[in-house]
Order: sequence, then C-alpha cells, then structure tokens
Amino acid sequence: MEKLSAGPSSASISNNPDITLIGGGIMSATLGVFIKTLKPELTIQIIEALPDVALESSHPWNNAGTGHAALCELNYTKQNDDGSVDISKALVINEMFENSKHFWSFLLQEGIIDNPQDFIRKVPHMSFVRGTENQEYLNQRHKAMSAHHLFDEMEYTEDHAKITSWAPLLLAGRNADEPIAVTRVDTGTDINFGALTKKLINHLVSLDGVSLATQTKVTGIKKTKSGQWKVKVNSELEGKTTIKTNFVFIGAGGGSLPLLQKSGIKEGKGFGGFPVSGQFLVCQDPETIELHAAKVYGKAAVGAPPMSVPHLDTRVIDGEKALLFGPYAGFSPKFLKGGSILDLIKSVKIDNLVPMLASGKDNMSLTKYLYEEVINTHTDRCDTLREFFPDAKDENWELVTAGQRVQIIKKDEEKGGVLQFGTEVVTSEDGSLAALLGASPGASTSVSIIVEVLEKCFGEQMQGSDWKATLSKLVPAYNVDLKKDQSTYESLRKHADTNLQIL
Repeated sequence: MEKLSAGPSSASISNNPDITLIGGGIMSATLGVFIKTLKPELTIQIIEALPDVALESSHPWNNAGTGHAALCELNYTKQNDDGSVDISKALVINEMFENSKHFWSFLLQEGIIDNPQDFIRKVPHMSFVRGTENQEYLNQRHKAMSAHHLFDEMEYTEDHAKITSWAPLLLAGRNADEPIAVTRVDTGTDINFGALTKKLINHLVSLDGVSLATQTKVTGIKKTKSGQWKVKVNSELEGKTTIKTNFVFIGAGGGSLPLLQKSGIKEGKGFGGFPVSGQFLVCQDPETIELHAAKVYGKAAVGAPPMSVPHLDTRVIDGEKALLFGPYAGFSPKFLKGGSILDLIKSVKIDNLVPMLASGKDNMSLTKYLYEEVINTHTDRCDTLREFFPDAKDENWELVTAGQRVQIIKKDEEKGGVLQFGTEVVTSEDGSLAALLGASPGASTSVSIIVEVLEKCFGEQMQGSDWKATLSKLVPAYNVDLKKDQSTYESLRKHADTNLQIL
C-alpha cells in the first residue's frame, strides 16, 4: 500500500544559515520555495527528525488528500437560527485554495516542478445528508453557495436515480423511500501532499545554499543577545551540534508546540495542545473501488471534532486508485505518529495549565465521543460506513491508522481556555521566529498561510518593489479579493487548472 518510502538519509548541516526550517513537510517546503524565489542569496537549513521528508502529516496515507476548497465540507457552512446558511468561512477557504493552485501552476510553468498528475487529480466533491431536516439544510446551503461565483458550478439533487449516476455506492442497498440529498462539484480535487512536498524539497536541495538534514532532532532553541537563534540539534548520523541562524520556522506539525515552548517567546505562552489520532477503513475489493469516483462528505456526529467529519473518498496515490472511509477518531498522548507517549504530559506548563483545564471542562462531549470511538469494534465502524454505503461488507474493509493531529488550546478571557480548530500562525515580536500550530485545512491552504508568515516576519521586504514584483508571479491574486472580483477569479482559475491538468 505504502509507496512513498524513505529516501537516503542526509546529514548535511550548515552551521550558520540565514533561515532554518524545522520539519520536512508541506509548510516548510512551501516557505523554502518562496524564500529562495524572493531572495535567492539567502541560505536555508532544513531539519527533519525522520529518515526522509513528508513521512508525517504530509504523507498521503496520513491525511484524507482532499483539496479542501469548502465544496463538500459541511462544517464550514453553519446553519443560523433562522434556517439560513452562513457561507462566509467557505468563501475564505475556497479563495485560499485557489491561491495554492495558482502557486503550484506557477511552479509548473517555470519548470520548478513537473507532472501535476503525480500530486493532483480531478475528483468530484459531494456533500451527502439523510433525513428531511438535513435535506432542507443542504438545499438552503446550495442556494446560498451556488449564488456566488466561487460556487456557481454546484449541483443539488434529492433524486435517487441521479445520485446513483454520480455515486452508485450511496444507493446500493438503500431503501428507495429514504429521504437523502447531495450536492456535487465536478471540479474537486484529490491531492497527494507527500508527492508535492518531495517535489518542492528536491527543487530546494538542488539550489545553492540549501542543506537538508534528516534523522536530526531539534533539542533546544534559544535567542542570543546578538539577536540570532541557537538551534541545538542531535543527528543520528553526525551527533550533536549547534546551528546559529537569523530566522527560525517551526513547521513540524504536531511537534510544533513543544518546539515553540522551547523557544521561550512570550507570544507562545498559554498555548496547549489536544492530540487526536485518526483511522480509516480501506476497501480491499477492486470492483467496489472502481464503482466510486468522488469524495463524499457527510455531517459530523454530535460532539465530534470538525476533522472527524465522515467521508467516503476516492484517492489516487502513486497512480493507484483507492477507496477510504473515515476518519475514526481516537486518542493517543503522542503529538506525532512517531512521537512519545509522554508528549502530552510534557507539554503541560504553568502558563497553559488553566487554558487546558478550562478547555477540558467545556469539551466533555468530545471526551465522550473519543471514548466511544476507541471502544468501537470493526463491525461498529462498518455500521457507520453503511450509513454511506448500505451494501458494505465487513470483510472487504481493513482499518489503517492515519496521522496524529494536535488541536490548539489557547487562552480565553471569558472561559479561561478554548479548543480551536484550524491553523494558527504564532510569531515572535521581532519576527525572527514563526511557528504553525493546528491542523486542517492547513495543507490545502498552505500558500496563504505562508504568505501570512512572510507578512508578519518579513513585512518590510514584502513592501519593497522587488518582492512585490516576484509575489505577483508566485501568487497572482495577492492583494486581490477573488470573492468580489469575478473576472480575475475566472481568468486565474482557468489558467491554473489548465496547467494542473484538472479542467
């Protein structure tokens, strides 16, 4: 199943790089390409604890691979008390995903990466609901979204025959009288973020002034009186050493919080983390796999975190089609899939104790949900699958463990602490250190997140004419509101989708 294997380990460590990127995932890779394109003379050190890059959260079997564009994710479209649907968050996320596509399109056009079919495929995105009340919600959602140019391709139906033509597994074995509804956007995507990350990293290490050290753990981060950072590392190949650097980026997924705490910056005080593990059922029957060609998202269970919205997914990994259902949430105290069972305990500090306790008190429904998920049997999990695919047989599905996600806990004046979903950019006051906390839809919106990092940490350079000119190529919609500018949106989208071969 797993083809994105570890490559040869690297112990290339530069003692005085301008930029140090901690973590070999999509975020560090994206920031590295931005920096070397904006200012090629800067030197970069990439540090990864595992034997190769893209083996944790960016690995294709550790995430759902959905090109999160808010086309099918119902948790981005809240229903108001009056029955109307708020699509404001969906608009923001869709615009961010378009920026990511524009950036990848630029890289293809410039020959920085090649063969988009290695990492992105067109797969329709669908939302699926059961029951008359949910039909009304989805209908209202469709009306609100399809009226906007970002979502004007969205189709809605309650007709069983039409749904069968779109996703036959949804109707296989279902009662003909059951009220169901779906929306469909044909231009959704499935993305192998591991393959994309490797393409970006391979480009970076081919450039002068970029070093990659794998099997290398960061053991300390400390600001010096001169304004530089001392980053202590322990390489399994070369032993212990200290890197002196002007800028540190912590993009280590679930491992970012402990590293942010090591830095000691005041902006990082009060943050905690709640780890949630994920599992998927993977179909073992080739005939069933071929019958489905869509990413179908439903509604989350009561008390479930947004990352646990159930979905029946077509995946294309290393050219092979797969069918997954999940995720099933679980609890592990590890912050990374390859982390330590002491990660959660070690993350508890005096400054985040109150927020973590307050968040725990206010999220008892989540605790109950996780407990129920952990004790579920294989048949229990398949029963959940059968809500989507009634004819599913237990023996045709195998459980696999996906990646760890660490949800953010942060201070709140009223509640003491709140559990927050999404991605948070934390930067030091002088902009010499940045860290990313949180999870989905991070990878899909990586370009917009990295632009935010650049704005916070390289604000003066971002205002310069040279950087502005280059940014207009990297992110052609930078400072353009695609939510309002329909003509620019349509022009840029057509250009990007053509280059990415997903028209």
